[in-house]
Amino acid sequence: MKKFFCAVLILIISFTAYFYYVSNNSSKNLSITSPLPDLLTKSFSNVFGSPNIWKPNMGKATESSVKKPEITASGAISYDLASEQLLYQKNAKTKLPMASLTKIMVAIIALENEPIDKVFTINRFAAEIGENTMGLSEGEKLPLSELLYGLILHSGNDAAETIAQGSRFGRGNFIYLMNKKAEDLGLSDTHFTNPTGFEGDGNQYSTAYDLLVMTKYALENPTFAKVASTVEYEIPYSGDHKYIYLFNETNLLTSYPGVKGVKTGYTDEAGLCLVTYLEYEGRKIIAVLLNSQSRREEMKDLLDYSLRSLGVKPPPHS
Repeated sequence: MKKFFCAVLILIISFTAYFYYVSNNSSKNLSITSPLPDLLTKSFSNVFGSPNIWKPNMGKATESSVKKPEITASGAISYDLASEQLLYQKNAKTKLPMASLTKIMVAIIALENEPIDKVFTINRFAAEIGENTMGLSEGEKLPLSELLYGLILHSGNDAAETIAQGSRFGRGNFIYLMNKKAEDLGLSDTHFTNPTGFEGDGNQYSTAYDLLVMTKYALENPTFAKVASTVEYEIPYSGDHKYIYLFNETNLLTSYPGVKGVKTGYTDEAGLCLVTYLEYEGRKIIAVLLNSQSRREEMKDLLDYSLRSLGVKPPPHS
């Protein structure tokens, strides 16, 4: 009898050890390589969830008798979401630097993973980063809801660094999540090395096509859509920060009827960049220009052409 129980006990121990080994090794083979602690990868499943990947209809651009605009941009695309029609493309899948268009993804990651009322403290690095800023000073404290306006309207590098560094993940992991989200969205030609869009030595890039997909995804978040379509915004003085006035640098918001934002970008490496969203006469057009010699005039020409291609008379604009 004792021999029987001993045999059963040995079998139980053997099977337990076997299944532990198999399950342990299987999970290692299937897991995503991530710098995030295991606790975070389990707790914040929305970070790693795979959204439904939207793929634009990239068949031949809509046939049109309308004369095509002269576009100097190295990469460009125009697409009508309402009819799922490609209206214009030029090197749409060529990898190019994107400058501050990077901040579209910063906003996505922040909105999906941080409470909108979370308060961030500005450190010296963020306050002294330079170039475009919303005017933050070391030690000031602002909620994410207000940092987003500085991020998008003023293209604030100080806001971008404050959000990335102050996130629950830390700066390095925040950038990892930017790349992970790009992967989840099917943006195979996009890569981030920093949250500002500063020169990335050729390692921070995207395409007009990928930015179209990224922008559509961002606009599905009502908070992002509201911020991007805001012309000016005031942050009143408080004991935590100074008074701040912000004006949307996109400018087409005030010069082309129907434009709802979205984002400008510029570095010596990337040239003049612009992503624009237009709602007009039932059309919903996203247009992208990368490395343009005159982004605002070319964007107006591209929007005019896009509307005419759809049989819509463009609005009068300045």
